[in-house]
Amino acid sequence: MLLEYEQIGEIFDCLSLGVIILSRDRKILSINRSAQQLTGFTASGTVGRYCYHVFLDYLCGGRCKFLESRDEITQTLVSDIEVKDQQNKATSITKIESPVYGQDGQMIGCMEVFQDHSAFRELIKRIRFDDLRLKLILDSLDIGILTLDRGNHVTFVNTNAEQITGFSRTELLGKSCKSFFGPRFCRDVLDQCGYPNGVGEQLSTETRLMTEQGHLLPARVTYLPLKNGSDMIVGGLITITDLSLKYHFYSAIKDRYTFYDMIGRHPDMQKIFDMIPMVAATDTTTLIEGPTGTGKDLLAKIIHNASPRAGRKLVKVNCASLPDTLLESEMFGYVRGAFTGADRDKPGRFQEAEGGTIFLDEIGDLPLPLQAKLLRVIEDREFYPLGSRKTTGVDVRIISATNQDLHLLVKERRFRQDLFYRLNVMRIALPPLKDRKSDLPLLIHHILKKLCTAMDVPVKKISRPAMHILLNYDYPGNVRELENILEHAVIICRGDTIETDHFPRALIESEAPAKSPGPADSGDYSERMKIMDALDQCRWNKTRAAKVLNIDRSTLWRKMKKFQIAS
Repeated sequence: MLLEYEQIGEIFDCLSLGVIILSRDRKILSINRSAQQLTGFTASGTVGRYCYHVFLDYLCGGRCKFLESRDEITQTLVSDIEVKDQQNKATSITKIESPVYGQDGQMIGCMEVFQDHSAFRELIKRIRFDDLRLKLILDSLDIGILTLDRGNHVTFVNTNAEQITGFSRTELLGKSCKSFFGPRFCRDVLDQCGYPNGVGEQLSTETRLMTEQGHLLPARVTYLPLKNGSDMIVGGLITITDLSLKYHFYSAIKDRYTFYDMIGRHPDMQKIFDMIPMVAATDTTTLIEGPTGTGKDLLAKIIHNASPRAGRKLVKVNCASLPDTLLESEMFGYVRGAFTGADRDKPGRFQEAEGGTIFLDEIGDLPLPLQAKLLRVIEDREFYPLGSRKTTGVDVRIISATNQDLHLLVKERRFRQDLFYRLNVMRIALPPLKDRKSDLPLLIHHILKKLCTAMDVPVKKISRPAMHILLNYDYPGNVRELENILEHAVIICRGDTIETDHFPRALIESEAPAKSPGPADSGDYSERMKIMDALDQCRWNKTRAAKVLNIDRSTLWRKMKKFQIAS
């Protein structure tokens, strides 16, 4: 982690909300100043202790759901509770408990947020929109407040709501909030609580609302129905809490399994992540090897962006995409009169990349005559444009990539040995996805979240049978194929859970033999499925899964290895 928990506590100390951060097993990692004031407990008396040893009688009414069921928090929970401090003074507050997930989609802890709403709730009961004193009080609150009539029009805006959204009172009053805050806000808040169709259920959720500057602001939004003396709904009250700081905190705590957009906890990927800063810091020629779809172009981009040349261009040339004659002019440019139709000078890709990086993809397909020309660029930092008798100097960093065995091409005299040695000063080998299946949960979670965000749809879940297929497929097309499969599924899936029938037909058919085991291996197949079910049930916690299966943890590891179940 980039931030220690003490530093995290300092970040949250600036909030008026009480914040307590817990580990997965409910150990207190941090308690901010507001939470200390609210509960009467100090950081020195709480941090490092289990929350149920400290707050059981004060925050939880003497009962701990975690101790009773050992269930983990899997979704945001909102509840109104009565807090007693150490002097037994009671305060009514709203408690929001949210899980915190790592990059692999597994829960790593949770965050509890407390806000004293006792005075605010009393005000709600006595709302009169023509009461100037009430408006002044609402303006003094540190959360954004909007009120709506039954026609979905804004009837009141406090000062904090103006600051959060960027819209002024004049712009908002009398207008439909749907026309301001974007479709996601309406879908997550107004549509979910049934407003304005008479249902008017209370709701608290995290969403993103469109600000006046056009940014999507992360916010916690609470909707409360407003009723008259006859218990009829006459409007709604919306509170908005800016969560920018929370999301900044999340982004600051970078998972060690992520390097820019590359994901991987497999030892081979960890070695690559360790190499990248060293490779990026120099101008050394670098060769990236790996099967198609493993992310060679992404790695080249990461190296460039992490290098001192990041402010200049990264220019890509696919050495297999053009005929020999066109490829030479594309790479090195030409001068006027070099060939019929060349009526002006045209710079090549090397000149375009001046001061930056050139990425030569599919370098194994570079024709032999151009290999000699490339060798001169590496050795002398100059070349002859097509049709020119004058050399052109160039300052570029060269990164090349291939999915072929260049050693074999050298033996077959299809690739120059001297060029191979020049390109191979720093070599990075990307493993195929089938050799690092332990990364699949991480990759699936990351890609699914990225796709759903790009399509502006809620992040979808994956059913157990569908996840089973994804975890056991060999992916000949590697990460690119996984991305295509998940994109297909997100587009086809109309609900909130991806099922097996949302996958491409070819993927389903590839699993057919596994679904119909023969007599010889039916026992192994049955045992494998039992282990998979136990792991899924226990969210891949090996200790718990072993208990469910009534076997030792070491036995479980042995069986997982036997049945090739990715860990």
